[in-house]
Amino acid sequence: MDDVSSRSIEGENPRYPPQAKIYAGSAAVSSGIAPFWEVEDATALKIALEVRRDGAVAYDATTTTASFHRPPQGLVDHLWHSQPFPDGAVLSTGTGFVPGLDFTLRGGDVVEITVDGVGKLSNPVRGDQAELDWLVEAIDHPLTRRAHRAGASGGR
Repeated sequence: MDDVSSRSIEGENPRYPPQAKIYAGSAAVSSGIAPFWEVEDATALKIALEVRRDGAVAYDATTTTASFHRPPQGLVDHLWHSQPFPDGAVLSTGTGFVPGLDFTLRGGDVVEITVDGVGKLSNPVRGDQAELDWLVEAIDHPLTRRAHRAGASGGR
C-alpha cells in the first residue's frame, strides 16, 4: 500500500494528521496483496522508497519492519482483537519515510514502494486534483473504475 500524507494539510495545524490522509489519491492498494500468513518473516522485511522525477531519482530511502515501534505481529493481533473482519483487512503501518521540508511530490513523479518478500507498488503522482474526480463518482457507480482503467490503458 502506498500511503501519502498531505504536507499542506498537516502543516496547517499539528492536530490535522488524520485529515492529511483523507483526500483523493492519498492511498493506493496493489492488485496483488500478500496475506500476512504467507510472508515468511515479517519481523525484518526491507522496505525501499524511490521517487523518480523526469527519469532521475529525486528521493530514495530504506528501512525495515524491525525499526517499527511495534512488531508487525503485534499490529495484526491488535487489529483483529479490536473487531472482526470476516473478509479480511488491509493494515497500513506507515514506514517512517519523511523527506525534508524542501521536498514535495509533483505531478508526473512516480512513487515506488518495494517490500522484500511481498512485492512492488508503483504509482504516478497526479498534479491536478481534477484528474481524480472520477474516484468520487466511483463511490456510487463501481463500474466507473473499470471504464477508467480501460481508458487509461488504451482499452486493454
